[in-house]
Amino acid sequence: MITQENILAHEFVGLHAEIASSANKSAVGIRGLVTDETKSTMRLRSGGRTRIIPKGACTWRFFIGGRAVDVDGSMIQKRPHERLMAWR
Repeated sequence: MITQENILAHEFVGLHAEIASSANKSAVGIRGLVTDETKSTMRLRSGGRTRIIPKGACTWRFFIGGRAVDVDGSMIQKRPHERLMAWR
């Protein structure tokens, strides 16, 4: 089960996310389904459009079981498998 305490040890693909804050003010409020993740970016699918958002420039809000969990983008600026392995 994904919680606020262990979210960094889980896969983000398939979660709903929103940009809570960003150095790029026009990105704030973008929300959608995470469809892919690289070391530096996440792809959000929203309204029939896919947007590629830099991880490090944002605070990400993930929605898990009806709750919102905010994550600083600098904490997830790794390849997914590297981030997951760091928590084992």
